[in-house]
Amino acid sequence: MADQVTRIHVGGTAGSEPYEVLVGRRLLGELGALVGGRSEAGVPSAGGRGRAKRVAVIHPEALAETGDALRADLAEQGFEAVVIQVPNAEEAKTAEVAAYCWKALGQSGFTRTDVIVGVGGGSTTDLAGFVAASWLRGVRWIAVPTTVLAMVDAAVGGKTGINTAEGKNLVGAFHPPAGVLCDLAALDSLPVHDFVSGLAEIIKAGFIADPKILELIEADPQGARTPAGPHTAELIERSIRVKAEVVSSDLKESGLREILNYGHTLAHAIEKNERYEWRHGAAVAVGMHFAAELGRLAGRLDDATADRHRTILESVGLPLSYRYDQWPRLLENMKVDKKSRGDLLRFIVLDGLAKPTVLEGPDPAVLLAAYGEVGE
Repeated sequence: MADQVTRIHVGGTAGSEPYEVLVGRRLLGELGALVGGRSEAGVPSAGGRGRAKRVAVIHPEALAETGDALRADLAEQGFEAVVIQVPNAEEAKTAEVAAYCWKALGQSGFTRTDVIVGVGGGSTTDLAGFVAASWLRGVRWIAVPTTVLAMVDAAVGGKTGINTAEGKNLVGAFHPPAGVLCDLAALDSLPVHDFVSGLAEIIKAGFIADPKILELIEADPQGARTPAGPHTAELIERSIRVKAEVVSSDLKESGLREILNYGHTLAHAIEKNERYEWRHGAAVAVGMHFAAELGRLAGRLDDATADRHRTILESVGLPLSYRYDQWPRLLENMKVDKKSRGDLLRFIVLDGLAKPTVLEGPDPAVLLAAYGEVGE
């Protein structure tokens, strides 16, 4: 039986159905009911489109044992369960891997009432969601994120995608999951660098919407660096609530949802420049430092809030800088970022704490000066 569970509602919009994000420990007992589209009492649940017969568990190589355990558990509940093992991390987010998944689904006879389960980090849930969106023009899927980053960002909101040589997440679809299971026990064995990387997205949520997050981290930076920290569950829940509130009103990034890209324009450029070998959270940390300096130099952000970026990111061990000589390449990368409009660069900046806004077409000299504060 699951421990105490927090249920965070994500409202349906643009024709999508509402779903819940469950946060707690020992949650995998909830998976069978979600997969079946029925409650344990046999009553059709919200979002159910008929009883699922087959389940495909997509997992990375590093979680082979977890994937097998989920398959066995689902098989015991009467489902025809198969596992699809994919590469670790960003190597999974390619057209070739997606095609491999499609082939496995075809060979398994997957129909529109069957379900995909994506278990792993953000790259795996991005891939699983995209495969679900594109198979038969959309089948149900469930996210089982196992990293901080995936719990607070990638698995919530319905943005799915894969990378190409030209950029990150340029191929994708909006396809919300039928549910998200954030089992905090999965974080207990997470390497410290991966755990800390996820803090970047939590800190982002603090700066754009919920300053209480920043206060909790500032009160105990070392505690924030570990899953055993006193505020870990609250930090994750608060971050999920920020994203849930935004995506509930703007699924397809036509307006408000853009604020979730705070720090991400430069971050994606860095990731591409590093051939996706940098951790996403590390790149976002540098991107937020840059966005803070850009906001300050553009006359939008006060000094105290701009300086707060540096101190809080540094206190948990996240990076603040990137190579200064790479600016021309980063600038070119940002011009093909999916947030750009034509050749017009767009950045999310702050007008103050929890006051995000869009800065369009900033002066190139201001951009360079802001990067001067970040470059090393």
